[in-house]
Amino acid sequence: MDIRRTVIFIGLAISTYFLILAWNDDYGQNTQANAPIAAVSETQDAPVPVQAATENADIPEVDAPEVAPESIDVAAPDGKLITVNTDVLQVTIDPRGGEVVQVLLPAYPASIEQKDVPFVMMEKNNRRTYVAQSGLLGKDGVDAKGPALYSADNTRYELADDANELTVVLSTNTDKGSVDKVFTFRRGDYLMDVTYRINNTSDENWQGTFYAQLKRDNSEDPSAGNSMGMQSYLGAALTTKENRYEKIGFDDLVDGPYKSVQQGGWAAMLQHYFLAAWIPAQDQPHTYNGRQVKGNNVFGFYSGPTTVAPGSVGEVGASLYIGPKDQERLGEIAEHLDLTIDYGWLWWVAQPLFWLLDNIHDIVGNWGVAIIFLTILIKLAFFKLSAASYRSMANMRKVAPKMQEIKEKYGDNREKLGQEMMALYKKEKINPLGGCLPILVQMPVFIALYWVLMESVELRQAPFFLWIEDMSVMDPYFILPLIMGASMFIQMKLNPTPPDPMQARVMQFMPIIFTVFFLWFPAGLVLYWVVNNILSIAQQYVITKQIENS
Repeated sequence: MDIRRTVIFIGLAISTYFLILAWNDDYGQNTQANAPIAAVSETQDAPVPVQAATENADIPEVDAPEVAPESIDVAAPDGKLITVNTDVLQVTIDPRGGEVVQVLLPAYPASIEQKDVPFVMMEKNNRRTYVAQSGLLGKDGVDAKGPALYSADNTRYELADDANELTVVLSTNTDKGSVDKVFTFRRGDYLMDVTYRINNTSDENWQGTFYAQLKRDNSEDPSAGNSMGMQSYLGAALTTKENRYEKIGFDDLVDGPYKSVQQGGWAAMLQHYFLAAWIPAQDQPHTYNGRQVKGNNVFGFYSGPTTVAPGSVGEVGASLYIGPKDQERLGEIAEHLDLTIDYGWLWWVAQPLFWLLDNIHDIVGNWGVAIIFLTILIKLAFFKLSAASYRSMANMRKVAPKMQEIKEKYGDNREKLGQEMMALYKKEKINPLGGCLPILVQMPVFIALYWVLMESVELRQAPFFLWIEDMSVMDPYFILPLIMGASMFIQMKLNPTPPDPMQARVMQFMPIIFTVFFLWFPAGLVLYWVVNNILSIAQQYVITKQIENS
């Protein structure tokens, strides 16, 4: 009878495993395509479409005279999209307004299955709208009556192999001279400079206001992955005097516009692993603003008025970062910009964990191996605490017969039973809660490591061994969660059986519950838990044998 029941359980377990695999193939994967498609719905050889009469609603209402009206008809241009390729960026610029309408990141594949396809950071097409805009408004601003039409010497620019910098100049004429919109790209850098060079050839002052903003629709995060549980933040953010890192969610913009004046700072839109951010001059005040325009979320800033004297040339602009959440680089660009790598309220635990993990990886060269060594170091840090807990549990196992006698003797008297149990614990120097302490202490470490694995772009698509090709997403075959469940079952067998039958039954189901819970967790996090369990089993087994043989 026992053999038949065992065979049935094994059959059910195997069937359940394959059912979960099938479900994951159909529903568990992120099916959103991320291959680049033509920007602004046209091919790059096609003319840019006519400016819509109400498109100018994107432009912020700056505190300057003669601001552009909300609805202006603009003549159709005959320009072509401009492409710029560096070693780390593939950028498409619309000559109307000099708007960045597409950005590809060739160093970051779209997926494990599409290693030759670069990740699409920005795009403007039927699938998604996510662009970077900037312009000059006010009295003499070239964008005051709608995005200006620029011209360029070429429609394709490439960073030469022997060059470290690439400059792209877009030009337009004005009533008072000319304006150049200059993009400066650098080798190996996701930060570009966007500078307006105003050549005032008139006999009057040129006056205008510079603005820069990011515009994104409410489409899903294409880099979110397929892990269940907590999700990375998708929305806008900035730094203020009150908060070094302040989130302005898209839902907040639905409730009403955002506006504040800050010295220096930055305006960003965040997603999983990547961000785009405008960084203005840090020695000047800027008005940061956000709003919703026709279903699109717009967030950015505008600076104070700029004046260029007659017969002179003036410059104004900002830097634009579009790329991965690289802690070191973001920290160099602007103060507090590295906080966009959001580790949550346990950042004070997560930050040193990442530092340690990153340094171990520099030595071993594999993120999975680095996680194993990190787990060993964490286990050593909690070694004495764990040892005290395991001694307590071993002592409980040793006095289990006495506990059973007390239960049989005072089973009908709950008050007396509790008194006798406490007396036994005191006599044998047992802490009944000692077994829970290591788990409670390690939970902050566990949660912090979860965010490190979730937020650190360095672990995106980082392989381990064999079937694990990406430590940042779930195990595709659920092998690590099953190993984790088995290790937890062995741990439970080393623990004393709770005197309460209901509690004992609950504890028996804990490995199953945790296994199901961990199925969709990042493989790196499950690897940490597996290694931690194996080390705990070894430590607990040695301590238990020592006490039982004493």
